[in-house]
Amino acid sequence: MDTYIEIFNRLWEHSENEVVEFKKAEYNFDIDELGRYFSALSNEANLRERECAWIVFGVWDKEHRIIGTNFKNGEVALNKLKQDMSQHTTDNLIFREIVHMEIEGKRVLLFKVPASPRNIVMCWKGIAYGRDGESLKPLNQAKRDAIRQQPPMPDWTAQLVPNATIDDLDELAIATARVMFKKVHASNIPGSEVDAWSVEDFLAHSMMMRDGQLTRAAILLLGKPLSIQKIYPAVAQITWTWQDEEDIVLDYEHFTIPFILTVDKVLSKIRNKTMRELPGGTLFPDTMKQYDEYTIREALHNAIAHQDYTLQQRIVFVEGPDTLYYGNGGSFIPGTIENALEHKGPQFHYRNECLCRGMVNFNMIDTVGRGIKKIYTEQRNRFFPMPDYDIDNEKRTVGVTIYGKVIDDKYTNLLKRETSLTLKECLWLDAVQKRRPITKEAVKHLRDKGLIEGRSPNYIISLSVAKMTKQLGHYTKETGLKLKILQKMILQLAKNAGNDGFKLADVYEAVSQSLPASRGSDSKKRLLRHQLHLMAEEGVIVVEGRIWKITEKGLMQYES
Repeated sequence: MDTYIEIFNRLWEHSENEVVEFKKAEYNFDIDELGRYFSALSNEANLRERECAWIVFGVWDKEHRIIGTNFKNGEVALNKLKQDMSQHTTDNLIFREIVHMEIEGKRVLLFKVPASPRNIVMCWKGIAYGRDGESLKPLNQAKRDAIRQQPPMPDWTAQLVPNATIDDLDELAIATARVMFKKVHASNIPGSEVDAWSVEDFLAHSMMMRDGQLTRAAILLLGKPLSIQKIYPAVAQITWTWQDEEDIVLDYEHFTIPFILTVDKVLSKIRNKTMRELPGGTLFPDTMKQYDEYTIREALHNAIAHQDYTLQQRIVFVEGPDTLYYGNGGSFIPGTIENALEHKGPQFHYRNECLCRGMVNFNMIDTVGRGIKKIYTEQRNRFFPMPDYDIDNEKRTVGVTIYGKVIDDKYTNLLKRETSLTLKECLWLDAVQKRRPITKEAVKHLRDKGLIEGRSPNYIISLSVAKMTKQLGHYTKETGLKLKILQKMILQLAKNAGNDGFKLADVYEAVSQSLPASRGSDSKKRLLRHQLHLMAEEGVIVVEGRIWKITEKGLMQYES
């Protein structure tokens, strides 16, 4: 793989072009101008079928000289830059990476600009830009049309498998699919008619067979395990893993096709505990399951339906003490979770159109765009945290975490009391309880409604809401613990542990009682993990595997 030094050298050998821009940026650079270049280069990379484009700071193109840059010096400043800029780009996409390096003893920044997604024009503050020679101008209509009218990628799952026959399909899977097909189409196709179809007729009606040949979708949904060889090198596997609080694997199992039967086998592994200590008080029944049945099934069906099988990756399903994680390969077609929640009706296109239509016919998913929204609504109705979507465009992976436990009682009590909160407001408040950044629009909206207070980025549910939900004591503890006190406690633990070091569990045991009472155990551990990594970046502690140890710098800081 090319190193970034090699990439820089290759870029520096040539002059600027539509997908490479050099800037001196010795001390500062206008963020709006950087945003316009991001839009322009992203669009030009799309049109030229490039994976990415580059902006380079710290060089003078006209004199072909490296001068260095002091722009946004430090990881914190660069990460904040990405966060701030993402609020003004299409689908909140931003630089894949910002790499700083030393060339001739001077600091140079490489901004890796992703090509705009297929059929999508990249905008900065609502305006699309492009290149006209060395000039930066609004993208002309011809280029806009060229991007928006790009043909969709061929549907891998619709391709025929010439060497596959009916004998490659599982009889129980076909029988199950027929039962589900009758259920889905009961209003317009009599069940007796479906029963009278031959296997070939049934597969043709359910779009699993075309011109007398099976599709790859048929192998995925209905195929015998050995028939996976017919679609090699694609990987059709779901790996279930059971992990403890320290992320140590306690058990695992691999599952393969036919997916129509596999889903039940995978979901049977989940320890969906019956909860008796319930959040929400009298608004809940006497008991309930830790996870909603629709949610856990829909999330796995979505991973199967939207997996990019050309990437040769398996679907992962990780069960933790209080969370379920689903991961699959591919980009997230709606772009952001906000787009998915706000979009009305079905998506305009699917990566795996044939597979999705088959799953619709077999009552596994629907195509009216309500699946993700219903998952969020179910969590809101249970007063549980919202799901977390982890969309990594660089690695081409999509993950979702479903919570089976309360994180912050203030959030739960707010959902109980304020039943008129919209799903978007719940999503914003959920980010606040998880100590995650929210947009300026969200901050203004929540502040205006009196729902949050505090300074960026440390917003908390507001005092007025704490009073309203009788959480004043929790609120006081939430704001009372100072960061330096927590650091001092961790350094004392590290000093006492000496060369043996300590684990996260040791920190949790030592300081959990001093953390805000409103935080659940998972939230406290996330806070402690974050604090440990911050301290490691400062050089006061160091991690070796799962063991943390104090450094000389840490000892000096502790004793000062």
